Amino acid sequence: MHLAYPAVLAVLLFCTGLYGVLARRNAILVLMSVELMLNAVNLNLVAFDVWLRDTLHAGQALTLFTIAIAAAEIGIGLAIVLLVHRNRGTADVDRLRDLADPPPSGTPADDSVTAPTDNGADQATPVRRQTA
Repeated sequence: MHLAYPAVLAVLLFCTGLYGVLARRNAILVLMSVELMLNAVNLNLVAFDVWLRDTLHAGQALTLFTIAIAAAEIGIGLAIVLLVHRNRGTADVDRLRDLADPPPSGTPADDSVTAPTDNGADQATPVRRQTA
C-alpha cells in the first residue's frame, strides 16, 4: 500500500476540520470540526503503523487512546454547549463574552443607568452608578 493515499486523505480531512474551526460560529459545528481533525490524526497513525510494519502496533494502540480522549472531549463539550444554550439561548461562539477581557481603563464602562428628569418630560438622562 502506498503511504501517499491515506496521507493525502488525512491532509484533506485535517484542512476541512481546520476551516470548520476557524470559520464556524456555532459551537457544535466547531466541536465536529475538532473531531474531523482528530480523525485525520488517527488515519495517519494507522497508516504509518501499517507502512512501518510495526510488530507492537503502537500506532493502532495510540489511535484507541485518541478515540477515547475524543469521546470524552465531545461528551464534556456537548454538555457545556447545552448549558450555555440553556442559559443564553444561543450557541453562537461570537456572542459568548463572559470570559472576554474587560474594556481598557480609558474607555467608559457600560454601567450607566437611565433616570427620569425632574421636568416631567418623557426624556431620560443617563446617571452614573456609584461604585464602592
